[in-house]
Amino acid sequence: MRSNRAKTRAGVSMAATLPMIAGALALGIPAAHADGPARNTLTGTRPLWATAKADKGAAADSARVDAHVYLAGRDAAGLAAYAKAVSDPASPLYGKHLSAKEAQARFGATKAQVSAVKSWLKSAGLTVTGVTAHYVSVSGDVAAAEKAFGTQLHNYAKGARTYRAPAKTASAPASLKGAVLTVTGLDNAPHKAKHDSQLPPPEAVFKNAGPFSSYFGSNVASSLPDAYGHKIPYAVKGYTGKQLRAAYGAGKYTGKHVRVAITDAYASPTIAFDAGSYAKKHGDAAWKTGQLHQVLPKKYTHTGADECGAAGWYGEETLDVEAVHAVAPNADVTYVGAASCLDDDLLDSLSKVVDNHLADIVSNSWGDIEANQTPDLAAAYDQVFQFGAVEGIGFYFSSGDNGDEVANTATDTKPGVKQVDTPANSAWVTAVGGTSLAVGKGEKYQWETGWGTEKATLSADGKSWAGFPGAFTSGAGGGTSRTVPQPYYQQGIVPKKLATANNKAGNRVVPDIAAIADPNTGFLVGQTQTFADGTLRYSEYRIGGTSLAAPVIAAVQALAQEARGGKAIGFANPSIYQRYGKAGVFHDVTDNPTGSGLAVARTDFVNGTDASGGLAVSVRSLGKDSSLHAVKGYDDVTGVGSPANGYVQSYKGH
Repeated sequence: MRSNRAKTRAGVSMAATLPMIAGALALGIPAAHADGPARNTLTGTRPLWATAKADKGAAADSARVDAHVYLAGRDAAGLAAYAKAVSDPASPLYGKHLSAKEAQARFGATKAQVSAVKSWLKSAGLTVTGVTAHYVSVSGDVAAAEKAFGTQLHNYAKGARTYRAPAKTASAPASLKGAVLTVTGLDNAPHKAKHDSQLPPPEAVFKNAGPFSSYFGSNVASSLPDAYGHKIPYAVKGYTGKQLRAAYGAGKYTGKHVRVAITDAYASPTIAFDAGSYAKKHGDAAWKTGQLHQVLPKKYTHTGADECGAAGWYGEETLDVEAVHAVAPNADVTYVGAASCLDDDLLDSLSKVVDNHLADIVSNSWGDIEANQTPDLAAAYDQVFQFGAVEGIGFYFSSGDNGDEVANTATDTKPGVKQVDTPANSAWVTAVGGTSLAVGKGEKYQWETGWGTEKATLSADGKSWAGFPGAFTSGAGGGTSRTVPQPYYQQGIVPKKLATANNKAGNRVVPDIAAIADPNTGFLVGQTQTFADGTLRYSEYRIGGTSLAAPVIAAVQALAQEARGGKAIGFANPSIYQRYGKAGVFHDVTDNPTGSGLAVARTDFVNGTDASGGLAVSVRSLGKDSSLHAVKGYDDVTGVGSPANGYVQSYKGH
């Protein structure tokens, strides 16, 4: 990915305000500090890789700079404090959400602040290209940017490439009185998000090869070798809404009168047809007129395969829309497509949801490793999430598909680094981890493991699994953040060993909650794809990833909001952790729930389409997530667990 803050207020006494501010600081709000008498530093604007050793000299004065200057607003500390209070069930302000207009009037930037920021930027020689409620965008040459932000811009080696970055932390005039939150774009290293699902490219058709199980364990691979001392079933063809609703305790609730938004990059040109076809084929409620909306930018950028790969995002949108509708068939769904996979564009899509209050629940199936996130972007993201919390909007982010990220970040010359994904690492969002799900005959929930897969192939003689259990292929993201302090709602619940893994004072641990993600026990999705003869036709395949878990949890939250009488849950983490340990609310997911080792058999088309290229037979072990483990209680694969039958009901009357 790219990819990311008190005063006395009406109705809140000063005595009540101070502890809320302290709580906000515990959520990781950065404080501005003076850099000399005339300027205020914009913390985090010089990336860590911009070192003296990597310095390749000054950037050309004439080189172009495009930047976003994010506005701090009139009361950044008050915004964070109110966002905390309104989301905390223990607070007297719990649930007292503001409208988007009220939130902007109370915490947004004033006209005078915007005018002062614009004047400063123009006086330095930059051209203002846009103004929103959150930022002023500018363009100009390096010389003008250096004058505006009080730092030289140099070229630095980063890996095998060279990028521009500030030689010291950027700053803004003290006369602006803290009106600037941060600036992005001075560093021109790519900050790109990736969709977090095991997706085939929609340009060419992808199909799963059988045999399949229709429900978990229905078709045993009796002719294949044993695994863990017993015969194993073939992977399911793909669960549908009826099975997922039963697994996660939907009951009579359907998400009626609840609005869910989905953000991704770009937009599938066949989404309405595909979603309608899928619902009809699998017994989901038909989409009503006006139930599915799209909010799209005027134009798309960075669409090429070597940049964002726009077509690869079509399947992401399709999965998210169909999964939400399958679990919450009467929820109103708004898809908000970003102009690209770059952070500023994704921030724009999130801001559209907040500024127009397009939904109360927002599913986001994209992210990047924490090491690629910079503090300036973290601040910009968190401000949007805080505005959302104030308005009663909750953001749900997939935790990633590469486990502890060690294998994913390793190179030929350097070992990988254990880390979490972002924006799921933010203390202001709900990070959604992943499970392997077994739904049996009659839609009966059997068990879940933490999603983590090891793969071994069938030996040449067909009598054993070569190198069983094989190498790690994928698994739910999780672990301990290196940058985000431990939020108050995790204290006393997250084991100290996890919280203090990177910092004695304790840091944020991911995820918060979990749902189905393993593509070996995945969801059946329907999408228009390109067949070998060049025709476009609707086709279905099984899919997984925490890209599936995020919209499933968003849909479950829609059911919970309906059970709550339609009253917005908002930022859900405080209420999720408040429910931890209560009987029947969560499935406590562990890696080996049956005690005998779990695996499924898969037969795949080598070419992804048909048997003409041959078949590949493998065994996929479940519950093997890199160095992460799903254990009894809170863990770094599934958080507090997955929703059980009592989860949705627990919101009734609360």
